[in-house]
Amino acid sequence: MMRQGYARWLTGLAIATGMAISALPAHAKQTAEPVRITSFSGAYLAARIADGDNDLDSAISYYKQALAFDPNDTGLQQSLMLSLIAQGRFDESLVYADKLKAVPDVERFSRLALAIDSFHKKDFSKAEYWLKLSLESDLDRLISGVMTGWAKQGAGDAGEAMASIDKLQGPDWFSLFKSFHRALIADASGLPDRADALYTATVQDTAAGGAAPETWMRNAQAYASFLARKGDKAKALSVLDKAEAFAPGKVEIAALRDKINKGEKIEPFVAGPSDGASEILLDLATALNRGGGEPFVRLYLQYALALRPDNDAALVQLAAVAEQLKDGEGAIALYRRIPAGSPLKELSDLQLGLNLADLDRNDEAIAHLKAIVDAHPDDMRAYLALGGVYSSKEDFRSAANLYDKAVEVLKTPTAANWNIFYQRGIAYERLKEWPKAEPNFRKALELYPDQPQVLNYLGYSWVDKNMNLKEGLAMIQKAVDLRPSDGYIVDSLGWAYYRLGQFDDAVREMERAVSLKPEDPVLNDHLGDVYWRVGRKLEATFQWNQARDLKPDPDVLAALQQKLMKGLPPIESNTAQETPNVKPVPAPAPKG
Repeated sequence: MMRQGYARWLTGLAIATGMAISALPAHAKQTAEPVRITSFSGAYLAARIADGDNDLDSAISYYKQALAFDPNDTGLQQSLMLSLIAQGRFDESLVYADKLKAVPDVERFSRLALAIDSFHKKDFSKAEYWLKLSLESDLDRLISGVMTGWAKQGAGDAGEAMASIDKLQGPDWFSLFKSFHRALIADASGLPDRADALYTATVQDTAAGGAAPETWMRNAQAYASFLARKGDKAKALSVLDKAEAFAPGKVEIAALRDKINKGEKIEPFVAGPSDGASEILLDLATALNRGGGEPFVRLYLQYALALRPDNDAALVQLAAVAEQLKDGEGAIALYRRIPAGSPLKELSDLQLGLNLADLDRNDEAIAHLKAIVDAHPDDMRAYLALGGVYSSKEDFRSAANLYDKAVEVLKTPTAANWNIFYQRGIAYERLKEWPKAEPNFRKALELYPDQPQVLNYLGYSWVDKNMNLKEGLAMIQKAVDLRPSDGYIVDSLGWAYYRLGQFDDAVREMERAVSLKPEDPVLNDHLGDVYWRVGRKLEATFQWNQARDLKPDPDVLAALQQKLMKGLPPIESNTAQETPNVKPVPAPAPKG
């Protein structure tokens, strides 16, 4: 049903095209210029509000104003230091890190900042000193232990560096990080036999990789790079084959394979101690970045970037965190920093375009994405991204024309291209050109049989048009069977029953849909409709009120207000003709 806003649709498109990591949509923040405040309490309150709104530059300004009233307040110093680090203003944070170096509650952050500064200065003994904590969690112990190993490597003692990491005590999940970084240290120190053995052991530990898959994949990249530099092309490609089987579709793996096949120069994965220290911070931030801890993850990614400012993997993740925190402008700025030669550059450019569109900068988004389509006419992700922006503007003619061009380029479609035909079908269906739409939905199912979103859209469209009713209902039921927890697909099944006049069945499915998505106004509206048709008019009115209070789109709101005043009109001869024209929508879909 057409019930999802543009931002949610873009997120689904990003998932379907393999762009960004699971991210909530980014929105423009209305940030006022910080003003001069004349009291401690006023400055502190303003800082906390700005911090809570993720307006870090304003928070920093207000924390500084508050500190002017009470320069020795360690709580304020801590908040200011962390805000500076989170905003990437690392050098400014060091003065506060120094003030807080002996405060146990915050030393994990203050001493880490000072250790990173020592890495910058190549003062590795001082870095080791700063990495000694009086209070440490398992996470702190792993970070400080591995970074201490890299400090020892920087000081020229690779053997002690690897031994110190090997001796680290901790839970079982330490093992992957320990073996990976020992391999990197051996590699960076010119110990090829030791590096080979350690890389091999880490690649073989796929069980540990299940807990930290991105780190396992980075070990595979590092090992393949090492083997290619040694001249063992066949083994390097074999390692990449294993990585592809472990996590298909990674652009970094494809790019490295291409370079090896072309005989191009392969750079070391980690060039020295600062890169290595950055890597452990990135590895752990990645492992922690599973939703709910974005401010914490952001800190460690900024620490990683302080050590290695061009770290493309850290920049992309930090941009995704900015999206999760609804900071679209911040995400765009980070995507722009991805180095031109990075294998992540093209995906980052696509995601940048989606963020522009989500900020309602549609003309910029279209120009940006058009340039990518022109530069990379074989990349279907660019067509999907640009087509999504056209669809958000309800410019379905431009979307259809674009997808026509994509299909011409494809020539021989594969299963991975199902979404091009799906989106093309939607564009033509919205243009009311069903004879052109239907073959595209069928083609999408031919390429990807049992794809739930396609089954849902085609099945509902048939029911809506009072054609192929039995087959259409069966398609929607299959989509529900495949995605039983998807409230939108369950709602489609309920609404199809409603269109067919099977109101008792509709009630059952609509109630389940609302239980899955209680915050959706359209689902609540639909449940009200089916309650009305079965004579449960008080409950219908309650659901319509609920839908109204959930801030629906204007057209839905207008219809709700009419229902609340007059109820539904009597059923005429064809139920399917008297109900609102509401269509399925391209919801988030798995990679094809």
